[in-house]
This record gives sequence, structure tokens and C-alpha cells, in this order.
Amino acid sequence: MKAKFSMKLLLILFSFRLICQGNGIIVNAQNVNQEGIPKLENPVTVKYLKKNLRKSHPRLVLNSSIEKELKTKIKSDPVVGNMYAAIKLNAGQIHDTPFLERIQTGRRILSVSREMLYRVNMLGMVYRIEKDPKTLQRINDEITAVCNFTDWNPSHFLDVAEMSLAVALALDWTMGDLPKATEELAIQSLIDKGLKPSWPEDGKAPWWAYGNNNWNQVCNGGMIAASIAVAEKDPALAAKTIHRALEGLPHSLASYMPDGVYPEGSTYWDYGTSFSAVTVAMLESAFGKDFGHGDYPGFKESAQFRVLCNAPSGWYYNFADCGDRRGVNGDAILAWFATKTGNKTFFEKERFLMPVDRMSRLDRLDGAALVWISQYKERSDAEIPTAWKGDGPNPIVIFTGGESDPHQYYFGGKGGRGTVNHGNMDGGSFIFELNGVRWVIDPGNQDYHELEKTGFNLWESCQDCERWTLLTKNNYGHSTLTVDDRLHVADGLATIKEFKGGSNPEATIDMTPAFKDQLAKAERKFTKDADNSLIIEDNIELLESTKLITWQLITQADIEFTDYGVNLLQEGKKIKVENLSHPGLLFSMVSLHPAPLKLDRQMKGLKRLELRIPAWMIRDKKERIKIRLSGE
Repeated sequence: MKAKFSMKLLLILFSFRLICQGNGIIVNAQNVNQEGIPKLENPVTVKYLKKNLRKSHPRLVLNSSIEKELKTKIKSDPVVGNMYAAIKLNAGQIHDTPFLERIQTGRRILSVSREMLYRVNMLGMVYRIEKDPKTLQRINDEITAVCNFTDWNPSHFLDVAEMSLAVALALDWTMGDLPKATEELAIQSLIDKGLKPSWPEDGKAPWWAYGNNNWNQVCNGGMIAASIAVAEKDPALAAKTIHRALEGLPHSLASYMPDGVYPEGSTYWDYGTSFSAVTVAMLESAFGKDFGHGDYPGFKESAQFRVLCNAPSGWYYNFADCGDRRGVNGDAILAWFATKTGNKTFFEKERFLMPVDRMSRLDRLDGAALVWISQYKERSDAEIPTAWKGDGPNPIVIFTGGESDPHQYYFGGKGGRGTVNHGNMDGGSFIFELNGVRWVIDPGNQDYHELEKTGFNLWESCQDCERWTLLTKNNYGHSTLTVDDRLHVADGLATIKEFKGGSNPEATIDMTPAFKDQLAKAERKFTKDADNSLIIEDNIELLESTKLITWQLITQADIEFTDYGVNLLQEGKKIKVENLSHPGLLFSMVSLHPAPLKLDRQMKGLKRLELRIPAWMIRDKKERIKIRLSGE
């Protein structure tokens, strides 16, 4: 038994060594935990805390030297000055709003916590720069309001984490200037409403502390902030909480490995990664080091993933529970990666320089983000690849035409499985854009609370769970294959088997595990065969029990039937869908507006284009389906 375990561990270590060497990190038995995940440096004890924690304030994201440079950059750097002007505009609008109340929506007060974090980021940064008494008074009143809540809703700990970060920043950025009573209220609230609820009475770690999703990043980040803020008051509680966070964070950071694909999609990348960025900034400002967090394998590579998920149309490649479109503002979290790498591709200068009255409301961490925006220095201009593969728990592949492409070509395809965090039954699915139009869509996400308030079980992912009745979650709402009108196998992992870059890239996805007991084999090959076309080729082998293969394409375009297949018509433009392998077999169209269920997301013009091939037409139980999408 020991010999088997040792061999398994050696294989794990070898794999991680290959992944990490490119990041300058050598993985060995000393810095890999029992699950085979690279660890962070973790020397934090009460003694270490007392010796190494910065004594002066501010020390969360800001410190005296960082602040001095920031004030200089606000005057000398147009980007920093413009972003600060936007923060001042947002802060000014807060003065006209009522103070926060503990209003619960379903099982959450998350919107309240997030609003507090937004207000602190705007008001707090203005106060640090200008030391305005009116702003200080408003911060005082905001702190008093939320610290007098009965609790910060520990049953949904994201609420506690975001509120803890907000109060910790507010306290740190005003330390010594607030009334003593307010400081004491804030510190005690961080202990009683934040840190202590993070330590269950049964002595077990909360599930999120070592979880593999964004809860880990958010909750541990919030608890680190709270710990640093109360370190003098309760060093034992602070030290053990930071120690737990540094032990737990690798479980979520490992999800970025090996190539930076965030398995929950681009907007969840923004959520989880924003808390990672602010956590690194807090550790650096408070301790002078981030304990290896920022250089974790795959983490910095995720900036490329983020950029590649921004399609020419303005949509995201919105797989998993991702939102549809990005906003107009500059990506302040991506700017953290620009600062760390010097790569100007990650620094959206033009958006940061947008007139402030044209920006939408800033994000809730944009006050802190001003710090790393001010630290940016261009050191490279690395190009984003036009053909890219990212492996991991939810692997994807992307083909583009590059920045100057007149066709605005964009393709995204994926593997994965339903049981990944925020996952769908969408292995083998794809989206496709040409000429700025999204022709093949992913139906995206829908409001959680609207589903939950009906009693809908959204979060369980067993094969027969209710989640899979929704069109946004099951394979019937994605551009993939369906066999015998059955669901995909929820835990069947589709992987990227082969990939070739160049001007005519190719990628092959092994979908076989998603069709366990439905097909003997299923492989899907995507090829960019020209600057304006995509070929989808499926090679499948049937079982004796297989009755029907359905090829699916999800679109909001109008459909015009032709002798070669169909035309898709949208925004005065057209692309062809050619049935190359079965020219005698006609496509059919199923309207999905209104969607099958009342709880489904209702999307105007949504429809499923189908090619249905009965098993009796297939010789020797082997079939090839070849479809070409091409524009003008």
C-alpha cells in the first residue's frame, strides 16, 4: 500500500514540476500538500505576526511609501489622475444616499456587503488623498451603521467576508482619525461578526476554507483583512486565521492550473481573482511579501485567459455561469497583472482615460485597484495568441483573427463536465462570431435568487438533480451533441485531446466520457479552415443500444433553409451552415422562445438548429458528421 502511494505521489510531483518550472517554482515534497497541490509559504504564528506585521497605518493595500508614490502619480500620470477623478465622482454621489440597513434577499445580505465595500473604496481612497473632514464623517457613519447590524449573515459567509474586508479597509485607511468609540466598535465587530463566526464551534474548518472555488478566495481574503486590522487586539485569533488562510488558499488557486483557465468562466474569474489581487496587495503592504500567492502556478497566466474571453462583439465567451457582456470601464483587476508582468496588453489605457462622466459606476474594489494602476510600468508588449488551448478542470480552446482582422473572427470551444463549479452539461459546445455578430451562442447565466426563491435546487449536480432541467444548464441548450434525447453524463469529463496552432488551427475534444453507456466513442474536431469559416467534424461510434444522434446549434439568428443547409441571418448579415457530410439530410429548427420551462431564461429569438441522424442510417456503427460555418 505504501509503495503504491509513493508511486502516485511521485507522478503527481513530476506533473506539478513540469507545470511550475515555467513559473520559476520548483515543486518538491516539502511544498506540496497531501492532495498534491503546491503550498504557499506559511510561517505565520503569533510570534511571526508580532515581529513582521507593519506597525504603522495604513497597512492594507496602502502603506506610507505606496501612498506617497500614489499621490505623486495622481498629479503626474494621466491614467492615474483620471481614475482618481472617477473615484471622486463616485464618492461624491455616496453622500446623497441613505445609510445601509440589514436587508436580506433570500438567504443573502450580499448586496449590502458589496455596497459597503464599494462605498469604503470610493470614500476611503478620497480620504487618504485629501483628508477631507466631510468624507471622514461619512466613513464614520457608514462604519457605525453596519457594525450595529445584529450580524453579517454567517450562514452565507460570502456576506461576512465582503463586509469584513470593507470594515477592515475603512478602519485601516482612517486609523487614528476616527473617534475612539468608532474604532473600538469596528475592531470588536470584526472579531465578533467576522472572525469568530469563521471558526465553527465544532472545531472543524468551514467548508470554504479549503474549497476549490471562489468562496475560498473571497472568504479567506476577507478574513486576512480582518485579522490584520485586529492584530493588536487579538493576535492569537489573527495569527491562526491568517495561517489557516495560507493553508487553504492553494485549494482554490490550483483551479487556475496549468494554463490559467478559470473553470467558472470569465465573470467569476473577475470575482475570485479580484479578491486574490487585493489579498496579495494586503499581504505585501502589511508583511512585505505575499508568501508565494502571486506566483502560484497558472495564476498569472490567467490574465491571458481573461483577455481571450473578450470577444469582438463585446460579449464574453460566456461558458459556465458567466455573464453575457463586459462593461465599458477599464479592467482594473487585469491591470494588477499588467503591473506584475509589465505587459501593456493587460493595461486598458484607453478605457481608463475615458471621460469620467461616460464611465459606468466603478467596481467595488476600484479604490484599492488605483494603487496597482499607479504602480504600472510597461516592460513588455507580449502578443495574445490567435490560437490558444487552456487545460484544467474546464478546458477551453479559442481561435481569433487577431486585432486587425477585418472579419472579426472569434471561436470558443470547450470540454469539461457538469459537476465542475458553476458547470453545465456543455462538453463539446462552442460559440462563433464573425463580422462582429455572435451567430452561435451560449445561453449563459440566470438570476440565482429568482430560482432559489421558488425552492428550486440549483446547486446540487447529481445526474438526476433539478439543475439539469434548465436550458442554460443542460445539453439541450448548448451547441453540442445529444444522444437518444438524453442528458450528458454529469461527471463525464470531456478533454482537449489534440491541438494545433498556426493560421489554420485545429482542436479535437474527446467527448466520450460525457456519453458513457450512450456511445462507444465521440470526438469533435474544430478547424479554422479559412479566415471566415469554421468546420465542426464529429467522429462517433455507436453502441448496440444507440438509437439517435442529434447535432445541435444554438442561435438567436433568423434561419433560412437552403439546398446546402441553412443561412443564419442577423443584423443585416449572413453566414452559411453547410451540411457537408449528409447533404441529403435536412436540418430542422426548434423554437426555444418561449423556453420549455417557466423558470428557464427567456431569450428573444432563441432557437435550436438540429440535424437528427437515426442509428439505422449509420453503417458499421461508425459515423462522421461534418458541418461548415462560413461568412461572406
